[in-house]
Amino acid sequence: MIKNFIRALLPSIVVASLSLTVMAAPLAGAVFDGSVQGGADSARGNDQSADLFGSTGIFRTITNVLLFILGAISVIMIIIGGLRYVVSGGNSTAVTAAKNTILYAIVGVIVALLAYAIVNFVLDSFTGGTGGSGTNV
Repeated sequence: MIKNFIRALLPSIVVASLSLTVMAAPLAGAVFDGSVQGGADSARGNDQSADLFGSTGIFRTITNVLLFILGAISVIMIIIGGLRYVVSGGNSTAVTAAKNTILYAIVGVIVALLAYAIVNFVLDSFTGGTGGSGTNV
């Protein structure tokens, strides 16, 4: 009887304690003044950058890291394609596969450069074209 009562009451206790924790959590952090900037400041961690869009912004940093990784992979694939071409021994199937590997790696580099240009254009339009002065959001 007591076990059934505890089993029935346990979900209510868990929900009540979680809701009290959620309601008390903003009180422990930064002061929220009701504005969008105050909400963004409250949500930001201690070591996080305040700039989302500038030259040191989070979006630009993520884009640069991804493009570096993509560039490294493309160079490696071009080298692999070249090695496959050299060791193909005149086999037409192997030569075609090696040429396709090189072609797709070059197309990947071109797409990455175009994506970089588009992302920079969009980010500059968000910052007002000021050359990466940054916008605190």
